[in-house]
Amino acid sequence: MPSPGAPALRLLDSSLWQAREVAHQHRVRRYAEPYLARRSAGLKHPVEDFLFTYYTQKPGQLLRWHPGADVVLSGAEAAARAGWKYYRVPDDGELAAAGLPAGSLAATFNRPAFLAERKEALQFAGVILRGTAARPAQFGCFGLHEWAMVYRQDKFELRHEYLKLRLGAAGTDRVVEESRIRCSHFDAFRFYTPDAAPLNELTPSRENQRAMEQPGCLHANMDLYKWAYKLSPALPSELVMDCFELSWRVRAMDMQASPYDLAEWGYPPIRIETAEGKSQYVEHQRSFSAEAQELRGRLLQALTPLLDALAQEGQDQGGTA
Repeated sequence: MPSPGAPALRLLDSSLWQAREVAHQHRVRRYAEPYLARRSAGLKHPVEDFLFTYYTQKPGQLLRWHPGADVVLSGAEAAARAGWKYYRVPDDGELAAAGLPAGSLAATFNRPAFLAERKEALQFAGVILRGTAARPAQFGCFGLHEWAMVYRQDKFELRHEYLKLRLGAAGTDRVVEESRIRCSHFDAFRFYTPDAAPLNELTPSRENQRAMEQPGCLHANMDLYKWAYKLSPALPSELVMDCFELSWRVRAMDMQASPYDLAEWGYPPIRIETAEGKSQYVEHQRSFSAEAQELRGRLLQALTPLLDALAQEGQDQGGTA
């Protein structure tokens, strides 16, 4: 049953939503199929595997197209979705409001179940997205987080044993030692070598993540994809893929600015150890930040009705306690 006060459902007929589904799957396969072929062959790619190995969304999950909340899909193919997680069959009243006769084959997002089971994830994403959007962007990190992850790595486990360092171990360590390290993102900082962690001017943690995320950070902007897929199927898959493709391009630039020699992989270096390289890095970083802020706004726009529903639910429970 729909939640009290839930928005009216709008209809997507079968020809329209199936066309969108096909377009989405074509878009996903462009990235997923080369990864799956490499995996089957036992091969690795330091740049193009990342979104499928670091993040928990698998290619098969990403291939599933979702229209987002408050949409009715019609047709026999839609009815099969009633068994998918966070989908349900609309009642006759909802069908009538959407312009469909009673008993029509259809499916829609299961808003009540999603709000009940994904409450904490939704609230946390809302805090991160809103907080990050409101803070000033910082552009002084120059991608040195990747360098800190291999600082004095000869003492520790090699991070990517199949990759060469452009400047060698000693040259890489010297860049770290001569630079100002100011990473604000915990999920980058946590991969620093033990010798590099004390060199970071900030101390990001899971506990202070809500207060430290800022819109200039490459990793915060890559993580828009994480928040988007974690809240599927409440969000349209087109938006999820917009976040995915931004994350893909950010990862490429991040690794170009890394200490690794990736030229033979088709990724020429951004030499952040030079003034010219730093300038090039910041130019890309500013562009990605602007694009990410637009996507962050779209995510918040889509999630705000669900967040408002949770807030109203909390007020109602407080009033009856």
